[in-house]
Amino acid sequence: MYQNIIFGVNDGVATITLNRPQVYHALSPALICEITLAVEEAANDDSVRVVVLTGEGNKAFCSGADLKDAAESGKTAGEILREYYNPMIQAIRNIPKPVICRLNGLAVGAGSSLALACDVVISSEDAYLSLLFVQIGLMPDAGATFFLPRLIGMAKAFELSSTGRKVYALEAARIGLISKAVPGIELDREVNQIVAYYRSAPTMAIGAMKRVFNQSFHLNLEEMQELELQNQEKLFQSHDASEGISAFLQKKAPDFQGK
Repeated sequence: MYQNIIFGVNDGVATITLNRPQVYHALSPALICEITLAVEEAANDDSVRVVVLTGEGNKAFCSGADLKDAAESGKTAGEILREYYNPMIQAIRNIPKPVICRLNGLAVGAGSSLALACDVVISSEDAYLSLLFVQIGLMPDAGATFFLPRLIGMAKAFELSSTGRKVYALEAARIGLISKAVPGIELDREVNQIVAYYRSAPTMAIGAMKRVFNQSFHLNLEEMQELELQNQEKLFQSHDASEGISAFLQKKAPDFQGK
């Protein structure tokens, strides 16, 4: 089914691996569509509790837009963003399950946007992000203008966007651009640890958090409290809330089922 990614589900974990190594996993329309479809497949699979997004190999996570492919498509920039990039980013933000980015190498241009759309980014220390758009006369897209100011503030967002400089993982973690940077040899161990946590966490509650956090910079306090109320009411009726409260009162570890 998939030609540009490696997709699999195992023990509650859906893994999406970008697989165009000859171009450092550059985002062609075909690759973007497959990422979107895989995220939607994971969203609709009740057995999936957490999604991991990464790139094949150890050199690149994603080198950004495949400019050759884009030029040959005959589509305008707006058409490409509307048809391909925007649905991909929205799928990642709207899936009611945590998405972990295993940042195994460089993330450039829209590759950075793709990483930042994820809920948690764990990076190898020798990897870097670069908002390289400016160096070809463009501005950040694929959601980067939304994520950057929220993650690191307006001034730092402007600096990184207007220079396109490389931000290596240690600096990225320090300024809050990503979650954590670890030596390359420890990357899989670190990712596996956080995946193990989310695989047995209360998935419905985490999905609700994600859905409400997505609105937190658009709504006022009263509107956010109303969203909290609506979502909390639903969660109180869930199996995992019942299990969590019961386990707390009995002083034992909860057995969350993700429902």
